[in-house]
Amino acid sequence: IKPNTKQRIKIYYELKIPNDKFTNYGFNNEGQIYLKDCFLSICRFENNHFLLQSNENLDDISNSNASYSLDIEIPNNYILISDLKEVALQNVNNLKKYILKENSRQSFSIVLLPESKNNYNNYKNDKAEVVSNLNDKRLNEIQIALIIDKITSFVSDELGYKSSKKVLVSKEDYAKNPFYGVNQLPSFINPFPDEFIFEIKFIKTYLAQLLKENIQINHRNDHWIEEGIQQFILTKYIEINYPKFNMLGSLSKIKLLKGYNIINTDFNDQFYYLHTLMTRKNLDQPLGDAKNTFVKFNEQIAGKYRAGLNLNYLDAYLENNIVKNSISEFMNLNQNSQTSKHDFKYILQKNSSKKIDWFFKTLVEKRDLIDFKFGSIKSSNDSLAVSIKNKTKANVPIPLYGIHNDSIVFKKWIENVKTDTTIVVSKDNIEKLVLNYKKEVPENNLRNNWYATKGFLFNHRPLKFNFLKDLENPYYNQVFYVPSFEFNLYDGMKFGIKFNNKSILDKPFTFNITPEYSTNTQKIVGAVSGLVNQNIRDGRLYNIKYSVSASTSHYAPQALYTRIIPRISFRFRDENFRNNKNEVIQLTQYYVNREKSNYTQENTTQNYSIFNARYFNIQSEVTKHFAFNTDLQVSGTFGKIATEIEYRKLFEDNRRITMRFYFGAFMYNDIRSDFFSFGIDRTTDYLFNYNLLGRSESTGLFSQQYVAADGGFKTKFQNSFANQWITSINSSFNIWNWIEIYGDVGAFKNKYAN
Repeated sequence: IKPNTKQRIKIYYELKIPNDKFTNYGFNNEGQIYLKDCFLSICRFENNHFLLQSNENLDDISNSNASYSLDIEIPNNYILISDLKEVALQNVNNLKKYILKENSRQSFSIVLLPESKNNYNNYKNDKAEVVSNLNDKRLNEIQIALIIDKITSFVSDELGYKSSKKVLVSKEDYAKNPFYGVNQLPSFINPFPDEFIFEIKFIKTYLAQLLKENIQINHRNDHWIEEGIQQFILTKYIEINYPKFNMLGSLSKIKLLKGYNIINTDFNDQFYYLHTLMTRKNLDQPLGDAKNTFVKFNEQIAGKYRAGLNLNYLDAYLENNIVKNSISEFMNLNQNSQTSKHDFKYILQKNSSKKIDWFFKTLVEKRDLIDFKFGSIKSSNDSLAVSIKNKTKANVPIPLYGIHNDSIVFKKWIENVKTDTTIVVSKDNIEKLVLNYKKEVPENNLRNNWYATKGFLFNHRPLKFNFLKDLENPYYNQVFYVPSFEFNLYDGMKFGIKFNNKSILDKPFTFNITPEYSTNTQKIVGAVSGLVNQNIRDGRLYNIKYSVSASTSHYAPQALYTRIIPRISFRFRDENFRNNKNEVIQLTQYYVNREKSNYTQENTTQNYSIFNARYFNIQSEVTKHFAFNTDLQVSGTFGKIATEIEYRKLFEDNRRITMRFYFGAFMYNDIRSDFFSFGIDRTTDYLFNYNLLGRSESTGLFSQQYVAADGGFKTKFQNSFANQWITSINSSFNIWNWIEIYGDVGAFKNKYAN
């Protein structure tokens, strides 16, 4: 087609409409048909190429603006809802004929449903036009209309932009991207006002649809721009309209819960904590990466929250509404032209008097963590020489606050701290120095951000005990406690309390102390452990865990065992985070001490030490699971190796097939008993890795506890052990719920036996 000419092309095609249970779009059992991104449209053209992207159920199609004209005929008892402008409605041959036309749209949606089941309403003011079926049974139509008017006016004012395009806000679109937290609450728990719940649902969905249609970017590669703007405005809305709301709403009024940090945390702080949840697990991804490379939690939750946190950070740093005005300028630029991240970057840099290269290089293009802390602080007569250290080398600005009686005395942005820097501040009327006091910066760790000028004791966090678990509190050393109840045949019931410091967010060091009282022996048993968690940001090796644990319990009547385990684990992953493949190398030394027992025949191996090296290769999906592991055990009296392969497949009818292969062989064996032998129908568990209720029983109910280990046979054999080699295949298939049919086959060899 020559420049400045046009050509009419006719294409005939049929739509195959799926059931909406797969993507929320399609037909349902109530006669509704929801059509979205299924019509031929004009492909986005950039860098002299057409942008070709497959549909990965991410709602991120990138089209060029085009003019659409549709004639749609439907039965008389049906109604059509669309975000396109309705030009005419005619009656033709006992059918309704809708004529829809609109210029300059990237995409559109059409809903067909029986007129008797129409739950859509139109809302229009001088700022926007909305058609929506998002509602709340606890609110009447007037309340909903007032809320929608309030939100559309707020969004228009914040964006500095008035869209002439109708916006479709549907339950289906909200269900695909709900407000995390609100949608998790059961219906009988309602800690937030009904109006607030509806407002949050509506503004999130409205912003998503409005921005997607009115920003002409590559929605897959530059998704962080629209997601950041959406979250930026949502945060402002809550900050202005609900400044005193806490994360768990009215639950904060319950006196029993007052001591929990999660109860007292501001509502908007949940965005920081949900983002930090992924950084602590070393699963965060660069915002600038394509949306289809994100793991699901990052794509739907953490990535969006991080985009909003970044814009809030930049807004706090630049001040003077520079970010807000830049967003408005960018929105208006999109009215007439196709844009990209480079346009957004240009506008921000043009409007800022400060250098903001760090924003794009560090916060968008990389996954660098941010963590500042105080170094040495020297006091003179009227001033403090403050050393600030950059633990992660991310060269971004950080705010320093001087605090007195919880009031801000001064605030100063510290810039260009590549490793460390020292500044001098007045100490007049200053009780505390705090980095990032208002959490403007999405730091990975807030526990090292404050210094009390009063002296040594005030810089140590007090202990705080909470029941069960809580959100991390940077101002306390938290210890959580929870009752512990366990049972085995020899201890009877074991009652105790488990003390640990495991908060909702992962920590670099965790401990667990569980003293328990044994009702059968009237003795104290239990366990203690400590673990150091080291995340590695680059490369296939992404995590190393160092741990030491000790436990004691009874393995036979009036006979204790004590086990001490130092362990180190190396964890590897695929460069593609969406690939659920993990590899683990685990090195463990077991030290076991067993008291002599008259109840068991085996008393020659009371104390032993075993080195264990294991390799795991696991690839697990909902419908398919594959695991391969090898096991090497070496001691002074025996050495053996084993390999195990497991495969599990889940079918559409919820039936499941499981296959397991096992092979084990001794390299050498100087023990005459079967204490360290391979089990055929039950494991000897000399490493005490399994929770066996009656581990020393040879007859009776407790001797029949099944564990899928060693040979894995479910039928008892007269000779239950193999002291040379063993191989087996175990399979099972569920025929109804937990009822399964199984089959086991194998072979084994004992020394001096055929």
